[in-house]
Amino acid sequence: MNSPVRGAHASSVLVSAFCGDELPLHAVRSLRVPLRLMRSKKFARQNAFASTLRACALRIAQLAATRFIGRLQLHFSMTTTLAHQLANFACSLQFEDLSKNVVHEVKRRVIDSLGCALGAWNEEPCTIARNVVSDFSAKSGATVIGTSHKAPPDWAAFVNGCCIRYFDYNDTYLSKEPAHPSDNFAAVFAIGESVGATGKEIILAAAIAYEVQCRLCDAASIRARGWDHPTYGAFSTALACAKLMKLDPERTRHAVNIAGVNCAAFRQARVGELSHWKGVAFANAARHGVYAALLARAGMTGPAPIFEGQMGFEKQLGVSLGDVASVFDKRKEAIAGEGPASMILKTSIKFWPAEYHSQSAIEAALFLRKQIEDLSQVKSMVIESHDASVDIIGSEPEKWRPQQRETADHSLPYITAVALIDGEVTDKQFAPERFTEPKIVSFLQNVKVERNDELSALYADAVANIVHVTLADGRTLTKRVDYPLGNAKNRLKDSEVEGKFFNLAAPKITKTSADRVVELCWKLDEASDVSQLMKSLEMPH
Repeated sequence: MNSPVRGAHASSVLVSAFCGDELPLHAVRSLRVPLRLMRSKKFARQNAFASTLRACALRIAQLAATRFIGRLQLHFSMTTTLAHQLANFACSLQFEDLSKNVVHEVKRRVIDSLGCALGAWNEEPCTIARNVVSDFSAKSGATVIGTSHKAPPDWAAFVNGCCIRYFDYNDTYLSKEPAHPSDNFAAVFAIGESVGATGKEIILAAAIAYEVQCRLCDAASIRARGWDHPTYGAFSTALACAKLMKLDPERTRHAVNIAGVNCAAFRQARVGELSHWKGVAFANAARHGVYAALLARAGMTGPAPIFEGQMGFEKQLGVSLGDVASVFDKRKEAIAGEGPASMILKTSIKFWPAEYHSQSAIEAALFLRKQIEDLSQVKSMVIESHDASVDIIGSEPEKWRPQQRETADHSLPYITAVALIDGEVTDKQFAPERFTEPKIVSFLQNVKVERNDELSALYADAVANIVHVTLADGRTLTKRVDYPLGNAKNRLKDSEVEGKFFNLAAPKITKTSADRVVELCWKLDEASDVSQLMKSLEMPH
């Protein structure tokens, strides 16, 4: 019987008839088997041939449909990635979209962050960074806080980020992944000054950075997989900088892609014997975010899809960000009535210069101290805390014998004990001569940290600690604090934010200059640029 389709190329003819030239070669070859069978004597009869032809046609139709749908899905996914959503979100937001409360809170965080930066200005890693950058200047640079020197924006972001973060005194956000979102200001001010951004543009960029970093922290914890929280900061700073540069959505997306391709930071920065890097890790993320945005502005492209790709962020870090893209929408509000970039209102300001999970323990210890007439009667201390606190600052042996400031201010037993003994927690409590003092070290051996399931269940809505102090007469004094002073649910007054700033800044730049900084910060939304604010931070000669 003569077949209507002859020769070795029969399958190719059928493929062209059904789906043009869209199927790959391996799919074409898979169709040749039934066609060869059709040419055999065994299948020469009419019914067999018709049956085989129908099967062949069905197979072709299935492959064609799969190919067509796959191409549609690929096109759809490549235009709806998280990077696309982030870029569109950032580019669509305007200052007028921000609520009055958000604008006011950004100003409070500027005051707080600049105070932290001035307070830590003389610390060793800050001085090291400043000395390194002092050899480099830039025509369109950014001011190194405390000086009149203008450095390339990415370098300025690193140096200023070191200062903002090093005292571990800037704000915090607790979720699946913890963060210190005011770290973003180092990048925001570096690019903002470089491009001559207005105060309103600075405020908007900061709100975007807070929104992005905190939303990513809500989406997935990366520390359990061995990655450090500044990893998310590369994305938030890149987006904030792209906004300040007025990049379009496509170049903003590439800023995100460039920032993401090598942003992963090791969690080793926060475990074991801590080093300077603990306090400057986000400064490096900010530097990277600034540089990524600068490259994107010049037209450089980055790999995509950076989050969802075969070897992208989620696959390589071993986490899933879920449906986080859906929240980056102007119609979505973190807090009802507060606009599309209101996550900053869910973050907390630190009242004491120590890791945030210790704040409620400090408050509890200071409360109990007032009830103890003779501190020599204190025999032991037990701190009940939640899992995150125990895992981060209350489990490693180094926490009971800190040798560096970086360990001391991340030691729940030391911080709580010194609060009880000294009646205060300031920079003085983190001087080496204090945390290595023999009596302190001896007392720490009588301090225990225990997990409390109830407190763990409340986290991160509450950041609770229960402190028990046992006295020589057998009595045990107990105090529980769920929302320490400065928490989003126990907010500092504006006057208290100013007070913290003056305590940190006035000894460095004089009270007169500190007053001027606060005045400029409260009027930031009226400023045509930030040059006067940066100048007011200069150290007296």
